[in-house]
Amino acid sequence: MKFGGRHTNNLLTIPNWSMGALAVWHRNLICFRYSILVSIFWIAFEPLIYLLAIGYGLGFFVEEVDGTPFVKFFFPALLASSGMFVSFLEGSYGGFSKLTTQKTYQVILLAPIEPAEIVLGEILWATSKGFLSSTIVAAVGATQGLVDTWLVLPALFVAALLCWVSSSFGLLLTSYAKTYDWFIYAQSGFMIPMSLFCGTYFPLEHLPPFIQNLAYLLPLTHAVMATRALLTGEMPSIIFLNLGILFVIGFLLSNWATHRLTKQIFH
Repeated sequence: MKFGGRHTNNLLTIPNWSMGALAVWHRNLICFRYSILVSIFWIAFEPLIYLLAIGYGLGFFVEEVDGTPFVKFFFPALLASSGMFVSFLEGSYGGFSKLTTQKTYQVILLAPIEPAEIVLGEILWATSKGFLSSTIVAAVGATQGLVDTWLVLPALFVAALLCWVSSSFGLLLTSYAKTYDWFIYAQSGFMIPMSLFCGTYFPLEHLPPFIQNLAYLLPLTHAVMATRALLTGEMPSIIFLNLGILFVIGFLLSNWATHRLTKQIFH
């Protein structure tokens, strides 16, 4: 993996958006209609099981974290991480299947759509699917008294940014992957550990300083910090730093994924 001047330009250059990307997104939406029951089961039912098992089950014993009921402490992290995982899996496994076994991208190229538009449409679709998961979790949380502020709207915007980061990362991995096993390494070696050490289940302050510093480099940490503050009805100035970091990571990863996967689709 080389990072010369040309590679740096690829990371900083904004890809051209056009109607082709929206057409790819719409194509995925049509396919989604045929698997909506299975998809809803995955993107909605699974995080709700976590809410019951961890939020209420473990919360019965932990009760409070820094004066906040455990279920209310955990819920913002669940809202953010549920969309993150859905977007990652859609971008990685879903993208790789379309690139290799299903040959979907090669078929789309028969239409007047450029490879870069295919990648951008895929990033947009994986982001949308993850955002849908976070929105369903937020709606269920509202019925349980876990969402009682209009600031849930900016909290969902934070979740959308994290979904963008995660979908871009998944499609970037797709551009390098040789087999499905590559995603197991990324999922077990990076995504799941990130979900454990970013203030999801306990405050970051209880971790050793070295791990705390590493956690602040990860996007989920900033998404959880911002979402947790917003859902408690607060908007501290550090949220803008959290949003800025998520935007920069998403921008770089989406450009990188677009550049890499465009070449893969060509070949």
